[in-house]
Amino acid sequence: MLALTDEQQAFVEAMRDFAARECGTREQREAHAEGHDPDIYRRIAELGWVGVSIPEAYGGGGGSVVDVCLLLEETTRGLLPIGAMAVSLIVAGAVERFGTEEQKQEILGSIAAGNPHAIAMSEPEAGSDVGSLQCRAERRNGSYVLNGQKTWITGAHVATQILLVCRTSREESKHQGISMIMVPTDAEGVEIRGIETMGGREVNDVFFTDCVVPADALLGEEGNGWTQLMSGLNVERLIIAANMLGLAQRAFDDVLSYVKERKQFGKPIGSFQAIRHRIADLATELEVCRLLTYDVAQRVDADPARMFPREASMAKLKVTEVVKQITLEGMQMMGGYGYATEYDMEGFVRTALVSSIYGGTNEIQRDIIAKTFAL
Repeated sequence: MLALTDEQQAFVEAMRDFAARECGTREQREAHAEGHDPDIYRRIAELGWVGVSIPEAYGGGGGSVVDVCLLLEETTRGLLPIGAMAVSLIVAGAVERFGTEEQKQEILGSIAAGNPHAIAMSEPEAGSDVGSLQCRAERRNGSYVLNGQKTWITGAHVATQILLVCRTSREESKHQGISMIMVPTDAEGVEIRGIETMGGREVNDVFFTDCVVPADALLGEEGNGWTQLMSGLNVERLIIAANMLGLAQRAFDDVLSYVKERKQFGKPIGSFQAIRHRIADLATELEVCRLLTYDVAQRVDADPARMFPREASMAKLKVTEVVKQITLEGMQMMGGYGYATEYDMEGFVRTALVSSIYGGTNEIQRDIIAKTFAL
């Protein structure tokens, strides 16, 4: 059982109240912008939630990784349309670890204030093999000149800046010569094109054509981007796990309510053993996911400098597999209503399906876990 402090419990209750008030009905949710609603995002930023884990010195709340997981779980469970928040928090983590004082003041303060940010890693020929990326940054006259393409970039269309992972030199190892550079989305030479998906407008192709940014846009050390990326994987995978934990809980809540109300053969379908056992199994899987996610979060809070490759990958793997199970079985238990757009379940299925692909496919997560056992 996860033990929350009084302050954390109040935080959870406040988020649930806000979600119920703003997005409690289907009509309210349909009135908001799809995927990411700037007004909702600004309002939760004003409440201090977006910056919950950002240090107080930079406009945040100075909270823990557990607090971040609570934020992501509850806002997703409440169906708040703030799709750019998760990637913004990933960028915030990188800036907090490697940014200069000036970058921290500017970028962390901006994220805490509700300005979305994105991170660009994947390319057409560098997905799971992200070390093979080719997008390049060349130093010229005290600036960086950027050229190349990124793809599947979440939230780039609403972001104010993109944290670009690019190649600044050619070295013996493909993992060397990679750097991180902050790029304003309105910079000349940046083009963002949306990619239509099952889940709507979520991801983008981003093209850089002779885009010039100042040398001080470099985040961390030139050529050390791969190591910097790896240092953030604990939190990145927890962010995905917490997000999908919230979706799994919401799908479970919805199908549980449905099987209690829906009647066939003269009684609620939840009274039939086949449904009762299915609900019992899903509830057990959901609890396993919650305990695993928050156990890893607590470990990271206790030892922030330590890498947890096995545990973080396990959390991402387990939760994203279970959210697919819960949403698909939820659709099955709801029958035709689960398939109808009148209900939320079909949307949950579409959102859940991609979770085992982004942030490192689940095949990659399994490989990472196996390597920790010297396999």
